[in-house]
Amino acid sequence: MNDKNQADLWKRMSFKGNKVWAQTDIKKDLLIESGLVLIKYNLKQDYEYRVKPESLEPEDKAVPAKKKSVSSRSPQNSQPNKPSAKQNSETDFPDNCIKIYTDGASSGNPGPSGIGILFLYGENKKEISEYIGRATNNIAELTAIKRALEELKRKDLPIRIFTDSSYSIGLLTKNWKPKTNQTLIYKIRTLMNKFCDLAFIKVKGHSGVKENEVADFLATSAIKKGLL
Repeated sequence: MNDKNQADLWKRMSFKGNKVWAQTDIKKDLLIESGLVLIKYNLKQDYEYRVKPESLEPEDKAVPAKKKSVSSRSPQNSQPNKPSAKQNSETDFPDNCIKIYTDGASSGNPGPSGIGILFLYGENKKEISEYIGRATNNIAELTAIKRALEELKRKDLPIRIFTDSSYSIGLLTKNWKPKTNQTLIYKIRTLMNKFCDLAFIKVKGHSGVKENEVADFLATSAIKKGLL
């Protein structure tokens, strides 16, 4: 089936304030199987997410993502905890900035866990959804950040990492002393020092920030795939 025919069996809708593609039949009615509808954030993604049809709304109900005033931290001169300027809006980011949204999820805490990462650079986009086995939610959040930094080839470009994990922000930018996960945190801090301009930005989870919702979806989808 070509891309056009595939798109004909989906329609744009809103799920939790985010635009998604919902699967339909040839009459463009929602295709409901076992009481659930298959949705995707991107038609080319290879993982599935099923929701109750009543949780879907018309496309115009989607909430535009909003930037909030947040603090960021940047490693400078081998000092990853030195604060940098605030990022208050989209215009505060350099034109060549790589934006990364990370999230970790754990079913049971500890339990089966996954990570989700969304990379954005100009018109380019990349997604990572990986199962990491049994872990806590905090380990999953940190692992997502570590995995993102390892994936980056360019160390000379500005990097902005968005996370809803206060735990990760505190440990990596505010000189919190880790009581657990010291090895993992040390590895992340070592990676941070390789970048010329790296900052972390705190976002509020499940608040209509679409990119953060995608990262969350990638993380939870990884758990489901890992348990198959």
